[in-house]
Amino acid sequence: MSGLLVLGDAMLDRDIDGTVERICPEAPVPVLDETGRSSAPGGAARAAVIAAAAGREVTLLTALGDDEAGTAVRALAERAGVEVLDLGMHGATPEKIRLRSDDRTLLRLDRGGGPRTPLGEPDDGHLEALAGADAVLVSDYGRGMSSLARIRRTLARMAGRTPIVWDPHPRGRPPVERISLATPNRREAADLVSTVRGRGVRADAARARELRSRWQADGVAVTLGADGAVLDTGRPTPVMVPVRTPAHGDPCGAGDCFAAAAASALMAGSSTEDAVSAAVAAATRYVAGGGAGDLGVAPEAADDAAAGHGLRAAIEVSRRVRAEGGTVVATGGCFDLLHAGHVATLEAARQLGDCLIVLLNSDRSVSALKGPARPVVSELDRAALLESLRCVDAVVIFDDATPVRTLERLRPHIFAKGGDYSAEQLPETAAMRRWNGQTVILPTLEGRSTTRLIQRATAKEETA
Repeated sequence: MSGLLVLGDAMLDRDIDGTVERICPEAPVPVLDETGRSSAPGGAARAAVIAAAAGREVTLLTALGDDEAGTAVRALAERAGVEVLDLGMHGATPEKIRLRSDDRTLLRLDRGGGPRTPLGEPDDGHLEALAGADAVLVSDYGRGMSSLARIRRTLARMAGRTPIVWDPHPRGRPPVERISLATPNRREAADLVSTVRGRGVRADAARARELRSRWQADGVAVTLGADGAVLDTGRPTPVMVPVRTPAHGDPCGAGDCFAAAAASALMAGSSTEDAVSAAVAAATRYVAGGGAGDLGVAPEAADDAAAGHGLRAAIEVSRRVRAEGGTVVATGGCFDLLHAGHVATLEAARQLGDCLIVLLNSDRSVSALKGPARPVVSELDRAALLESLRCVDAVVIFDDATPVRTLERLRPHIFAKGGDYSAEQLPETAAMRRWNGQTVILPTLEGRSTTRLIQRATAKEETA
């Protein structure tokens, strides 16, 4: 078997949403009037679904009970394209049930599948699937899958030859030696390393170093939530991987997303440092997009994927600003070789409202507009440069000739364009009129352009 194999403890996540407008007369607790409910694969199943949503071939090796929750986990995973190998569980499938109001959790109820619930034993077929994987993610939730002796022996033989990422749990068994990467979060690392006291990155880095030495792992990345991750690979200095653009949203499942992205990157041949950087970026996008839903992506994922990279984060920014009564501004362009003229236009656009979303031409779109020699800078690098600007709140990469389709999803109040145009010349103007939006033209700095920069650089090379 090829592709990524996710091994670990699966569960069913249920959310019951409602409104709270009164206090219970029998006890001083809020009364939740239910308005809706949803289910999603949890634990190792969530990690598998997230990896599959990114286009990977994924197999889930887990243990499920013969009950409604187990059936739901299998169906949700298979619907997302994940092959499920089930050892069976002699008890109820674990469930995590959150009671929520206004996007906040009031209470969590856990039931089924305790840490002592007996699991089925893996047969030769299960072990062959594990041994034949291109990479393995062990998603340990302390319920026994990572403790099974035959599985641990197989993983020990694979370590050092096959990329193995281990997402540990304080109640679980420690990883086998020589794995590629372990990914405890800050609280888990603190629970596992009681000898290191204090808080902050320095303490986090010390715990990462201690765990890497204890487990004889190639690397340990302690995830820090909105602060990114700190990675120890045995070098004298740890690597700090920050979050480029802070995300606001439900963090449930972000750790699963981080581990799945790291495993996928290692499977593709990335270095440990690059894999952790990719994982931080993926987890940030995940949180900004509002969590996984039942396919490991936000509910609007199918449309979002077609409309452009970064759209979920932009939608979240737009929703937040609208909820506060603010004005959403968008602008668009290639922004190849970012220069002072671009920055002046972006700052002017940001002053028109309460957030600025940049619609960025993809590499293919730029080539169609400017010729095969363009862009000079790749789309992801251009997006990263724009996101680093204080005046930019989100960046969406679109693949069409114009950003009209993306505008239709965002429906900003204002679309600002820098350059020597009239509003009537822009295809975006007709789209904006459909929701009573306003198109404005912004002045540009004289003498600044990407074309001139390229011409000057080329001339200097020819005379050098």
